[in-house]
Amino acid sequence: MAFQFVWPRELARLQSEMDQLFGRGNGSLARPQAYPPINMLEDDEHLYVESEIPGMELDQFELFVNDDNQLTLQGERQQPNGGTTTRHRKERVFGRFSRMITLPGLVDGDAAKAEYVAGVLRITLPKKPEAKPRRIQVAAG
Repeated sequence: MAFQFVWPRELARLQSEMDQLFGRGNGSLARPQAYPPINMLEDDEHLYVESEIPGMELDQFELFVNDDNQLTLQGERQQPNGGTTTRHRKERVFGRFSRMITLPGLVDGDAAKAEYVAGVLRITLPKKPEAKPRRIQVAAG
């Protein structure tokens, strides 16, 4: 006689909530995401960093780049006053944050530019000349 296990409704609900908590609903146990999320792109001349930090004012975060090629984004995201409400779900992150990333090449921090539009911080970091790709002329042998 073959044994077949059927998930009771409560276990299925618990599995779904655990998937959402750890794996964003894809069924895998992924590690928690760092905050704020960061994307980094580059071309021959620049590094581009984007970070989503919605609902913040310019005076609530700071941005630094140092000579060790590290970019730091730090600040504090205030939690809205809930009054006498009952919280059913908390997925947004609030409180102090600090995110430091090592950049993949040398950048000119003095020429860096940043803009914050619609909750997205966009940073443009010009590469130093020694970090830019150089064409090598190949001679026929």
